[in-house]
This record gives sequence, structure tokens and C-alpha cells, in this order.
Amino acid sequence: MVETSPRHDWTTDDALALLERPFHDLLFDAQQVHRAGFRPDVVEGAILLSIKTGACPEDCAYCPQSAKWNTDLEPERLMDTEEIVAAATNAKASGASRFCMGAAWRSPNDRQVERVADAVAAVGDLGMETCVTLGMLTDAQAQRLADAGLDYYNHNLDTSPDFYGEIITTRTYQDRLDTIGHVREAGVRLCCGGIVGMGESRRQRAGLLAQLAQLDPHPESVPINLLVQVPGTPLHGTDELDGLELVRTIAAARIMMPGSVVRLSAGRSQMSDELQALCMHAGAASIFLGDKLLTTGNPGDDADADLLERLDTSLAEASLLD
Repeated sequence: MVETSPRHDWTTDDALALLERPFHDLLFDAQQVHRAGFRPDVVEGAILLSIKTGACPEDCAYCPQSAKWNTDLEPERLMDTEEIVAAATNAKASGASRFCMGAAWRSPNDRQVERVADAVAAVGDLGMETCVTLGMLTDAQAQRLADAGLDYYNHNLDTSPDFYGEIITTRTYQDRLDTIGHVREAGVRLCCGGIVGMGESRRQRAGLLAQLAQLDPHPESVPINLLVQVPGTPLHGTDELDGLELVRTIAAARIMMPGSVVRLSAGRSQMSDELQALCMHAGAASIFLGDKLLTTGNPGDDADADLLERLDTSLAEASLLD
């Protein structure tokens, strides 16, 4: 049996050695780790809503919401709490147990955080887990969200430190780590992962995994996103990542962070059912439901229900086994 105790001394070389293991051996070990902590026939469903869209001053090369790229995306104001609660109610009815809210800000001001905190409290009253991603936070802003009952804060590292400058120049890697620290200090659980398929090398994917696994504690939720190429963004036209490389990345994340919920996030619309099934077999225990992720496409409820039925898998909250 493979080791399932968490460790935080992972190096890039360690992660690379995992990614380069024989494929079937890697998946076998990942499945053992997964079954030691989670039910293999359960996938968590979440809904992601863009509560403030576009006009972001950041230059993330993958993002259609950046004001720097011509993607024909129309900016939208911050939604009212009543609109957000209505969307959350519909999400719960469709089987989602977590409601995630994303706003295209670099760093919100205190008034904006106050409005989001009101929405967090209202969605929490529906009995759903709450998650938000708002950009960089101060320690006081993180505490305000915690006081409102926020369950998770999403703040991805995106990629490895040595590739990061090729993707983003408007905020540093340390800026991301600082916000993660503020979130942890406020007692909010962390949703933190990255994006693959941006032109990075396998070693750079290993570097991302090592950075995530060095966090102590590990992020409770680790989203692995496959790049969605949007016309008008600098990464449009990037060579597509081999699907089995995505599976390897998920399997390595499962082994390196045994208590984390690994999430198969963006990019599922461009994956076959068979590739999604392999990702779940490798340890992905959460997906986003619905037909949209912020501004890009997602398979939709009917497609997901059909796939999960064929995999003898049910929707429920992904929680560690006793």
C-alpha cells in the first residue's frame, strides 16, 4: 500500500519522478490513495457563477476577462445579493452542494468585499458550502469574509514559479502566496490549484504540484484546470496538451496531497467522456456542473448526469472517510 500520510517536503524532482512513472503504476497508486480517503463512487458537484464579469486590469494570458485582450466580452456589474441567491437556489436544485462565486478584480476594495460578504452569508443560509475568488485580499478583508461564514477561498497559483512570468506580469508569485496566507490566518479553507496546457513543460507542471504540496496544511481543494483557449487571448493557438498528461497530473496531485479534494475543473467541454472517466479514476473527486464556468463553456447538467450514471457514480459532498 502506498503512503497516505501528508508530507510537505515535496520537491520538483520528487513530483517529476511521479509524473514520469509507468502510466498504469501511477494510476494504481493514485487509486489506492483515493480509496483510502474518499469513496470512489462519489463525485462532488459545484456551480461556479461570475458575479462580476470582465474589465479586469490583470494581464493573465489565458483569461478572456482581462481588459487588455480583445475577446468581445462585455463587462458586467457586480450582481445584487438577491440575484446571486436565486442562482444558488437553482444550483442546489440541480444537485450542487457547493456554490462558487467569481469576480474579475485584481484586488477588491472594502466596500466590494462587504457586498460579497452579504452574498456569502445569504448563500450559506441555503445550506450550501460557499467559495469565492476575488483576487488579492488584505488580512482584514479575508477576516470579513470568514466572519460572514465563507467556507473556501479560491486563489490558484496557476503554474510553477519559473513559468509564471510567461503567463502573468501584473502580480507576482509572492502576491499569490501572501493572499493564501491571509486566507489561512482568517481560518478559511483554501481552494488552490493551477492550469495545465499553457505551453509549460512536464517539469514545470511538476513545479506547480510541488509548490501546492509544500503548503502546510495542503489546500483542502485542488482544482486542476485544462486551458480553455479563447480567441483574442495570447494563449489562443497554443499546442494542445495530451490528455494522458492531464491524467498523470491529476494522479500525481492525488498522491502528493492525499487529504485534498482534487477537482477536475475547466476544460471538460473539450474532453471525451473516456478522458473524464480516466481523470476520475486517477483521483478527481469534484466537478463543476452547469453549462458555463465564469465565461467559458461546460458540458451541462444532462451530459454530466449521463456520464455519472454510466460510471455508477453519484453526486454528493466529497469528504474524507473516517
